[in-house]
Amino acid sequence: MKRFFSVFFLLFIASVTAQTKIEGVVTDDAGMPIAFANIIFVDSSEGTITNDNGHFYLESDETYKTIQVSFIGYETKEIPLNQKVNYGMEIVLMESAEQLQEVVIYTGKQSKKDNPAIDILRKIWSKKRENGVRKFKQYQYDKYEKIEFDLNTIDSALIKSKLFKGLEFMFEDLDTSRITGKTYLPMFLNETFSKVYGDNILDKEKEDVLGNKNSGFSGNQSITAFVEDLYSDYDIYDNYLKFFDKSFTSPLSKTGVDVYNYVLSDSTFIDNKWCYNIIYYPRRKNELTFKGDFWVNDTTYAIKKINLQVTKSANINWVKEIYIEQDFDVVSDSVFLLKRDYMLSDFSFSKKEKSRGVYGKRTTVFDNYKFDNPRSEEFYKAVADPYDPRVFSQDSVFWKNARLESLNEDESGIFELLDTLKTVPKFRTYYDIVSILGSGYVEIDKWNVDIGDIYSTFGYNDAEGIRLRAGARTYFGQNDMWRLEGYMAYGFNDKKFKHGFSGKFLLDRKNRLIVSGGNRRDIEQLGLSLTSTNDVMGRSIASSSLVTVGSNNRLTNINLSTLNVEMEPVKNFRINVGGSFRTLSSALPDAFSLDYVDPASPTGVASEVKQFDLNTTLIYTPGKRTIGYGVERSNINDDYSTLVLKYTKGVDGFLESDFDYEKIQFSYRQPWQLGGFGRLTSSVELGKTFGAVPLGLLSVIPGNQTLFSLYNAFPNLDFYEFVTDTYATVHLEHNFNGRLFSRIPFLRKLNLREIVGVRGAWGQLSEENIALSSPTNIPLIAPEDQVYWEYSFGVGNIFKILRIDFNFRGNYLQNPDARAFGITGTFGFNF
Repeated sequence: MKRFFSVFFLLFIASVTAQTKIEGVVTDDAGMPIAFANIIFVDSSEGTITNDNGHFYLESDETYKTIQVSFIGYETKEIPLNQKVNYGMEIVLMESAEQLQEVVIYTGKQSKKDNPAIDILRKIWSKKRENGVRKFKQYQYDKYEKIEFDLNTIDSALIKSKLFKGLEFMFEDLDTSRITGKTYLPMFLNETFSKVYGDNILDKEKEDVLGNKNSGFSGNQSITAFVEDLYSDYDIYDNYLKFFDKSFTSPLSKTGVDVYNYVLSDSTFIDNKWCYNIIYYPRRKNELTFKGDFWVNDTTYAIKKINLQVTKSANINWVKEIYIEQDFDVVSDSVFLLKRDYMLSDFSFSKKEKSRGVYGKRTTVFDNYKFDNPRSEEFYKAVADPYDPRVFSQDSVFWKNARLESLNEDESGIFELLDTLKTVPKFRTYYDIVSILGSGYVEIDKWNVDIGDIYSTFGYNDAEGIRLRAGARTYFGQNDMWRLEGYMAYGFNDKKFKHGFSGKFLLDRKNRLIVSGGNRRDIEQLGLSLTSTNDVMGRSIASSSLVTVGSNNRLTNINLSTLNVEMEPVKNFRINVGGSFRTLSSALPDAFSLDYVDPASPTGVASEVKQFDLNTTLIYTPGKRTIGYGVERSNINDDYSTLVLKYTKGVDGFLESDFDYEKIQFSYRQPWQLGGFGRLTSSVELGKTFGAVPLGLLSVIPGNQTLFSLYNAFPNLDFYEFVTDTYATVHLEHNFNGRLFSRIPFLRKLNLREIVGVRGAWGQLSEENIALSSPTNIPLIAPEDQVYWEYSFGVGNIFKILRIDFNFRGNYLQNPDARAFGITGTFGFNF
């Protein structure tokens, strides 16, 4: 009965949302599913391709009476449609002796010669720089974008489940996806309208956002940043298309012939232009590829229409479906311009056909193209303020004119639905659980305070034993102009309370002028970062790691106070000027001594360092994108480079400060997306200290005695194993994203990912600094004679959440307790 109700409800919804809908499976005469078979409405250019299991779904706003099903090596079959909605179709294709001869050319590991589809593809490559807005000196157009998230695969069992008891009203208005045929409920909608200007001569482009409107969870910064990060811009003519931190080979790529099969399937007129239809599908499973088809004009070789669908075997997590379609307008005899871009992602814990999940949909519409209107370079430099409050408060009249594609009834109802849901206690509970897990904070709306970070509540180290921590921060919204936060901690071994508190205030939003300061009195494992900042709330994972390799006894009592002024005069270029005063002493003096020679001390030795520093830091992050305009912002991409230049001046005598010295440091980190070969992350750090300073102020090559894989640390080095006043380090880590394992049959289905890494460090320690810190009870060694190096091999995506690295030490095996081999790992949810 329940199944009958579900089918009846689905058919009812389908009958009122589209003119023609079909769904089914294509098999051969032996009952085996046929993947990548072509399904098309007869006398149209509307079609689709079966998935890996032979399943298909297709709908159209038009009424059609017949579909055609074809695949190379099988007889083409036309099937009449007796009604508008046809679900559960079982289509059997018979092998064709005549067509089987063509299989040698067009299927499997085909020859690249004598294939008309590949001949057409070569002409697309040669013409791609002449198509679209690239044909003009200057261009401008209007751009409307909407991003929507929907709960999908809704049936009567879900509606009547205990999970949604009391929330049944949510499902009163459901729609059906025209791509998958599944029912869905809209839960989030973001709309953006902007004007885009470009100059191909100056190689400049800018986008002025005129309106932005959110419904749903717009107040949660973590969720909003996640949504923004999902959908970056792409160009189908590029060799690789980047989605979810993965590079997929484009079917129009020059390397496409190595990973795709191409078949010239059909030709017809579209908008009075003769076009060829080319079907493509992957040569191998588990690679980051698509299946689909495209229509290309026969004279300009410009794409008229294309769809791309990620195969279910692709090595990507938590995403069951990715579907993209683009339509191009012909504005003259030879100009094809992008008109509409649609992308659907189905996020799910399982890739099984009937599993539930969440749709993420982005629709972008382009209109009002204008060309050859030159503007000065100053015009492109004068970028509009994307955080102007007027952008977020446009009225209904603005949106009525700005929407280049009208909202349907379900999309329009999101605003009212979410307003209602937020008043329902049960829904608030679900929302709070997701928010807490995502941000690590418990929201107390009544007091405008967040409790957390919950992930730092429990810890352990040799000095404190078991450690408990509780903290809080002010939170009125993601765009707060100021924020206060603090924590208290207690160690059951040393029976001492620790604390940290800070405040930051945004004084000028345009130049992002921020004043911040705070104090931290705590126990910490120093030396895990060379070019670290003076963030009083920051604390390394090694300071409270539950499990370590060897004794974690080189801990420091730190009392740090800071005052900083920061500004961003140019986008992504920050200047930070400030001062800090710190007191350092060993938390376990018998195991780790910070003693140094002090002639002014009665014993000639001092155990505590008091130091006042002035700091100037320049940080440049080209290409970085952020969300929010308050005192804190969230990053929405991770493919930007980071350059840091830091100068520190130690002042002797001020506030009883002990040392006068200078330190200059530089770091450069760069991720490299190497197309289908994966992602390489590189970093270089350089530094030198001028003047005599004790162990507590020297530069420590970052070791790692935890069991966690930490980038920019050396997993086979102990803490303080190498100490320097002049240093240079290099880190290289490459993730192949499963490209190698996908070619090994017995590993292919596991979707594992291979990671390799190489690290090196060189440094010096002057005789003066060695003599100054001679009272310490640890060896003072610098990797001066030869560069210290390590290498590692890792396997990622184990059970989709685990990565394990096998780390090998290259030299300095004679050091005390040197670790030649070690295993580290990390958990994470990655696509």
